Amino acid sequence: MGELKRIAFFDTRPYDRTYFDAFNNGRYEIDYIESKLSSKTAALAKGADAVCIFVNDNACKDSIDALCGLGIKVIALRCAGYSNVDFKAARHRISVLRVPAYSPYAVAEHAIALLQTVNRKTHRAYNRTRDYNFNISGLEGQDLHGKTAGVIGTGKIGRIFIDICRGFGMKVIAYDLYPAKDSGIDYVDLDTLFRESDIISLHCPLTKETEHIVNAAAFDKMKKNAIIINTSRGALIDTIDLLDALTLKKISGAGLDVYEEEASFFFQDYSDKGIPDDILALLLAKPNVVMTSHQAFFTKEALENIATITLQNLDDYFAGKELINEVRYTKTEDRIMEGLPRKKS
Repeated sequence: MGELKRIAFFDTRPYDRTYFDAFNNGRYEIDYIESKLSSKTAALAKGADAVCIFVNDNACKDSIDALCGLGIKVIALRCAGYSNVDFKAARHRISVLRVPAYSPYAVAEHAIALLQTVNRKTHRAYNRTRDYNFNISGLEGQDLHGKTAGVIGTGKIGRIFIDICRGFGMKVIAYDLYPAKDSGIDYVDLDTLFRESDIISLHCPLTKETEHIVNAAAFDKMKKNAIIINTSRGALIDTIDLLDALTLKKISGAGLDVYEEEASFFFQDYSDKGIPDDILALLLAKPNVVMTSHQAFFTKEALENIATITLQNLDDYFAGKELINEVRYTKTEDRIMEGLPRKKS
């Protein structure tokens, strides 16, 4: 029997160990590393055959150069998003595999939870009643029934969110760079979506086309009762512009599971020392902002799927099988391609 392949597993949390150990079944030697991947920590992968990373690890050019220098030929993302990877640097040097869908229901349901919390102010009501304050003044919300939900991004998560909104009796309009054919979705342009929506929820990937897709100009078009929800990537929203819109009451509130500069803070405990980020502190101080720390994916079913698919991706790579979950940059088309089967190079 050959020697076990070794995985350098960056940005490890206790739940990662629980689920990956449960589904590994002795296939790999997993070296759990608490540090995030960066050009400075890449050396910790010395002796590994693969690295496994999450959303806030930094697979930049320098990191990839360092990994390649260690002889590593595959990066396994245990997430769907890949905006933290420099694919031009990885091209023809290191394969990048992802988990395209681990539980779209988890993320869509969390988006609805954020919406309901912001709208009905249940977070504030909870704090009041814990202090035996049963006054409901200032906790007024609005019916979702009959309102218009604008959904940006109509992949699996976006479509499930649309189904839930329709279940509430909401009208749904959507925007996507690549509209789904024969989907029954009412696609509109961005300006129309910003103008007509009472709820705006972001479910698109972060790309150069979508970075700051919600900005000052967008907020100027929105209804004053609008609530914006983001469970995708923080940089889809210009945070400074969001703060201004909230302060000037251009919108009603925001439910955020992501933040532009989250890599420095999310998944860490800063309760005893505070955060050296004035923008984040100002957001958290807003009574009409509800923020969670990138936990939309965080369900039992999702964690099981992340572990099983990530390990299967590595199995396929080392067995020389088709890499159905590979993401790669194509120079001829100058874009990133995903989900196109290709055998291990």
